[in-house]
Amino acid sequence: MDIQKYIKVEKVPGGQLEDSVVRKGVTINKDVIAPGKMRRKIFNQRIILLDWPLEFKKGENQTNAELLKEEDWGVLLQLEEEYIERLCVQILKFKPDVVITEKGLSDLACHYFSKAGVSGMRRLRKTDNNRIAKACGAVIVNRPDELQQSDVGTGAGIFEVKKIVERNLQDAMSVARNILKNPKLGPAGGATQLTVSATLKQKSSSVEGIQKWPYEAAAIAFEAIPRTLAQNCGVNVIRTMTALQGKHANGEKSWIGIDGNTGVITDVKEKKIGGYLFGLLLLLSFISFAISIFKFVG
Repeated sequence: MDIQKYIKVEKVPGGQLEDSVVRKGVTINKDVIAPGKMRRKIFNQRIILLDWPLEFKKGENQTNAELLKEEDWGVLLQLEEEYIERLCVQILKFKPDVVITEKGLSDLACHYFSKAGVSGMRRLRKTDNNRIAKACGAVIVNRPDELQQSDVGTGAGIFEVKKIVERNLQDAMSVARNILKNPKLGPAGGATQLTVSATLKQKSSSVEGIQKWPYEAAAIAFEAIPRTLAQNCGVNVIRTMTALQGKHANGEKSWIGIDGNTGVITDVKEKKIGGYLFGLLLLLSFISFAISIFKFVG
């Protein structure tokens, strides 16, 4: 048995070990081109496999087109559309249910296929296309005008597209690792970001000229986290941000942030709402370096 040719491992991020399955057939990490218009589950389908672009073929070298009148541009576009239409007519006369190509597939070709009830997939790897050909009995055709009835694959049984939600398992493991290596937590709920933002604003007031711009830009950027929290909670963003900025302006309310469940301004220390500081410290180091470079250039 040639395991390199007939066995494939398709890795999908997320899930658990128990979610792994062995499928009799071919699994590829692709979706149909127009999920809302093309069928995603077909039984006893007819499959056509291509190694040819279903889009207007661009010149391999520099191509010049001389247009003398305004109407010439419309003629040029019409020629492209007619070329795509001829390709689609040549394919659709064999009444396929699925068309798969290793190259590109234009929006116009997608329109013709979806109108005819054909599901299409594009830019497939050669190895995947070969496996599909083995599974359904199709022949990969290099040119649509060379298609024959014997090239159509009919032995697949079922064509189905399922969307698997990707989980942030890797991010969660990385956070757990970082906390174990450097066990330091800071106030969450946007409290830390607002404190840094207020400090940068105070610093910018003591700097003159264009050198104050990096401080002001960084201060505004740090407010994106609490602003996003307020938007997600459905509260009045402007009022909430104004109240938070006022409490952090004097530097004495560094633990004041947003409760992500209720959207209420609260003392996150009392609520025991904390966050990992490594990413923030890394960002502060980068901002400090950028400001020093800006000063040097200025």
